[in-house]
Amino acid sequence: MIAGVLDALAGLGTYSDALAWVVIAAFCTGVALERLGRTERVGGGIDRRAARYVTAGAWVTFGFFWLSLVHYYGIEGKSIVEGVLSLLALPASIYVGVLLARGRDSLFVLSRAVAAMGLIFLPFELIVPLQETLIEVVTRQTETLLTLVGYPSGGVYDVVSSAEYGKAPYRNTFVFTAASDHTLTYTIRIACTGIGSIAIVAGLIAAVRAPLSRKAEALAVSIPVIYGLNLVRNVFIAVAFGTQRLHVFPEFVASVFATDDPYLISYLVADRILSQSLSIVALVGITWFVVRRLPEVLTIVEDVLYVVTRNEYDLRSAFDVETPDRTDRAGKAD
Repeated sequence: MIAGVLDALAGLGTYSDALAWVVIAAFCTGVALERLGRTERVGGGIDRRAARYVTAGAWVTFGFFWLSLVHYYGIEGKSIVEGVLSLLALPASIYVGVLLARGRDSLFVLSRAVAAMGLIFLPFELIVPLQETLIEVVTRQTETLLTLVGYPSGGVYDVVSSAEYGKAPYRNTFVFTAASDHTLTYTIRIACTGIGSIAIVAGLIAAVRAPLSRKAEALAVSIPVIYGLNLVRNVFIAVAFGTQRLHVFPEFVASVFATDDPYLISYLVADRILSQSLSIVALVGITWFVVRRLPEVLTIVEDVLYVVTRNEYDLRSAFDVETPDRTDRAGKAD
């Protein structure tokens, strides 16, 4: 039975790219209808029912998109954090859709954020020239930082095109040979560029209605911080894995991640355990900064907390901030 479920998830995963485009198109349609409904309602025209139902459907589709990634993250990528989050995203997304359909219109702000995130991230995920450029730039910058911390290329490692290993023909693979007779390769992929986290924060900022000056200030600080921290993460993983510095609790790590490759232990500890956990902490910290500069984002945070806990929160009081477009928690405004 388990094998059948895994096969079904793997099959669904083949449609993930197509689902991504469908999801973003649905969210953008909902955003357009919501804006149209808001404009016409001022003149005594239509209400927002069409936008509400289209966007609710987008959320349901969004849930199945995340389900299509469970096998990729949890089985192929051996990422417990990403695999579990992808699985939990299905019921969470459906629940958001139900809440929106029932009239919680404040969720239109979160929906606009998802639309903006997709428009930022998908081009880099699916358009090859953009992806290649970003990956190779990040690879060069990671190489530069490795040199600054005492690991120049040509020493314990070389940087080569991953085409040599049957992958995309980008110069994005660090090949380590000094740690042992076994060749170790660390490849910079799109997930290693930080574009995912950048899309999340930029989407939150783009979604709210606030003065452009404050939005620009939040972007100007948060995006470079995210990008810089991601480069530090790449350097940490490269050193820890390439020189086998984190070969700790090998039996436990191997059993948790279902691997029999002893050389992967350092990589799994560095990336799948430490880096991914710290990335969540860093994202929370960056969101806190954004909220201090752009308190309108609290509408989204409050709605996310409501979806998770089913309790209403007034974070504006906790942060001692107020916004001119304070959300009506009955869902009549955003």
